[in-house]
Amino acid sequence: MKIFFTLLLLLVLVGNAAAQTARPGKITGVTADSLTTKPVPYVTVALKEGTKIITGTTADGSGIFELPNLPLGSFTLELTFIGYRAKKIPVNLTADKPNLHLDQIGLSPAAKMLRAVEVTGQKALVEDKGDRLVYNAEKDISNAGGTAADVLRKVPTLTVDLDGNVQMRGNSNIRVLLNGKPSAMMARNLADALRQMPANTIKSIEVITSPGAKYDAEGSAGVINIITKKGLQGFSGTTNVTAGNFNRGLGTSLNYRKKKIGFSMSANGYQYRNLWEDQVTRTNLRDGVPVNILTQRNHADNTGTGGYGEMSLDYDIDSTSRVNFSANVWGGHYPNNRTQNTWLRSPTGIELAAFRNESRFYNPFGNGQLDIGYTKTFKKPEQELAILGQFSRMPDNYFYDTDTYGDDDVMTFRQHNSNYSRNKEYTVQTDYTHPFKITGRRDTTSLKLEIGVKAIRRDIGSEYAVEEAAGSDAPLLLNPTLSNEFDYFQRVYSGYTSVRLETKKKWRLNLGARLEQTDINGRFLNITTDESKIKDAYTNLIPSITLSKTFGTHTLKTSYTQRIQRPLVWYLNPWVNRTDTLNQSTGNPYLNPELNHATELAYSLSTKKNLSVNTSVYWNYTDNAIEYLGTVNEEGVSVFKPQNIAQRQLYGLNLNVSGQPNKNWNLSGGGNLRYVDLRSPALNQGNNGWVWNLNLNTTYKLPKNYSVQVNGNFNSGWISLQGENSGFYWYGAALKKEFWDKKASLNLGLNNPFTRGVRQTRTQSAPTFESHSRSMFVNRSLRLTFEWRFGQMTAGGKQSKKISNDDKGGR
Repeated sequence: MKIFFTLLLLLVLVGNAAAQTARPGKITGVTADSLTTKPVPYVTVALKEGTKIITGTTADGSGIFELPNLPLGSFTLELTFIGYRAKKIPVNLTADKPNLHLDQIGLSPAAKMLRAVEVTGQKALVEDKGDRLVYNAEKDISNAGGTAADVLRKVPTLTVDLDGNVQMRGNSNIRVLLNGKPSAMMARNLADALRQMPANTIKSIEVITSPGAKYDAEGSAGVINIITKKGLQGFSGTTNVTAGNFNRGLGTSLNYRKKKIGFSMSANGYQYRNLWEDQVTRTNLRDGVPVNILTQRNHADNTGTGGYGEMSLDYDIDSTSRVNFSANVWGGHYPNNRTQNTWLRSPTGIELAAFRNESRFYNPFGNGQLDIGYTKTFKKPEQELAILGQFSRMPDNYFYDTDTYGDDDVMTFRQHNSNYSRNKEYTVQTDYTHPFKITGRRDTTSLKLEIGVKAIRRDIGSEYAVEEAAGSDAPLLLNPTLSNEFDYFQRVYSGYTSVRLETKKKWRLNLGARLEQTDINGRFLNITTDESKIKDAYTNLIPSITLSKTFGTHTLKTSYTQRIQRPLVWYLNPWVNRTDTLNQSTGNPYLNPELNHATELAYSLSTKKNLSVNTSVYWNYTDNAIEYLGTVNEEGVSVFKPQNIAQRQLYGLNLNVSGQPNKNWNLSGGGNLRYVDLRSPALNQGNNGWVWNLNLNTTYKLPKNYSVQVNGNFNSGWISLQGENSGFYWYGAALKKEFWDKKASLNLGLNNPFTRGVRQTRTQSAPTFESHSRSMFVNRSLRLTFEWRFGQMTAGGKQSKKISNDDKGGR
């Protein structure tokens, strides 16, 4: 801690010293047609001193522009745009009035007016940004009214199964961010969180397969950053309503920004239906010999309800300093009720037992998070100091009642289980970026130095109690052997430094290292054995390097990084889910972190005709890989919990192609092929094989403001240490109509319209059991979404900095 606060103090002193050289001036304005007074978008704005250009920018879609960090003095502001006369405005920035706002700058139409031209070219659905792949979800009309899980199914390199579980190149240990900051909801249970997040709120998805040293080292597979829609200038708002057989929702957002103050708020309510059925046959083994055969049939039809809200406020102290504050809350109720019929037979077919379980499972959850930050920019572009703080609290409770009935439909057993869990997290962080220019005889190199320190404290707890009764009339009594209280504390201290170099000959090098110290203490309060206490500490030095070279429209890139995966709250919670009395699941507080080595060689092509090709070959090697494994005890009860296996290796090839055959047609698609090799000598098990997936997405703009889109993907399944799952598919179509001067739209979406659902099989084997299951996930859905946008939707303004705990998904 002394080292951390010493580094923090040094960074603040460096920032204050550099602040003395900051430029205080700023010019903002709005461009408009002098005849109609309507905004003129995308005007080129240049600030000149004589004939020398000081700086410049382009107005946004509402004609708003901003020129920050300006020196004091007298200049000329020059505005140009096709179809209008160039306009020159003398401006004078003084110490008394360093900020100048020019409202409604009238541009006069040129004497020879060009005929009206409608720009119909579309932004690419998938873009390669060098260190990340970006899927522009707001351009995909088939997302309207769906969930975040529906959106992620279309993102290259990602795989989302029918339960909503996400993998990146075959690895499920992924860090997920919201707007570049961590979300306790995403760390709680990613599949559930994605089902609860409306797709209407998502602007884009960023996929980062080789994060640099500035990112927290957590997340062995990589980082996903979900960016939500926001307005940053003027006043704007949206409201949307979705009706459908699986998805329903109502949401609104308001954004206001004028001069120094920005404010935004949003609120959404939603419902999500989950309908499925399955049949499981499990042969229990003892010394390799069948003992009995278990057959179960399950049926479930549940609708979850919830909502979330967010508020953010930022204030520009001056042209170089900003403070920001934000708060968000999530909450809801996610039931998982089901009816289960069970038969237990001997290997010769004699019925040993038959009963029915009626389970009522409910999960009232919530999350509150506060962010506060201070950002200082300086004279040099990209020179910046940020000091950030964050607090989050996530009560996450689970309750269920299970009633068991015999053949005569008389209750023979009932159980009530409660789990009160918490996750409180405190984070402080500071980052400093300093740019340099190195001029040589033949080339000029841009260099950016990034340094930072960070401290995280996590306070995790779980109180669980089980009450049981032998029949409907007997009172429920506490079972102390199944009840306990668990406390877990984790502290992570880290520091990093990285260097980014770029030459005019388009060589780029990102080189960095991150040092992280982790201290862990845990205890079971009602157990006095040595196993009741958990204590661990480890230090990790995480290197990263990325080298790329651009040749015209071609770019080659190679990278290597390490990642560490600390067990998430969901993995650690020792509470046991016994809703299925013969198939139970629990967490494992004794898990060790997994360490991943990731190497990648990538090629990309981007042409002026909007053709984009991105391909890569990669190799990932993971020690202490975390996987859910099952065992069957002598009573015939299986327990699934996460455990460390020896290693996981992935060898893969990824390809994505997107383009615009014409101005109205957008087409993208791709695939991923990988070889998976899993080994666990301690468990005397291993598994390997090939898996692959394909996706296709196409949009066409029709006359009269109509658009149509078709998408689909197929996945061959996946491989785990103990088994494998069969393939599955997902396809859909959407029709969109815009009206009211394109400020409103109706979107009709269909998912899997020609089949009621998707069937999937799963096989598993271990020394104590062999199982086979067949599942049906009902997903034929229809939804209609109405959206209305009002005010000025712009993209101006600065971006406020926030904490990003990448060990929950990070940036």
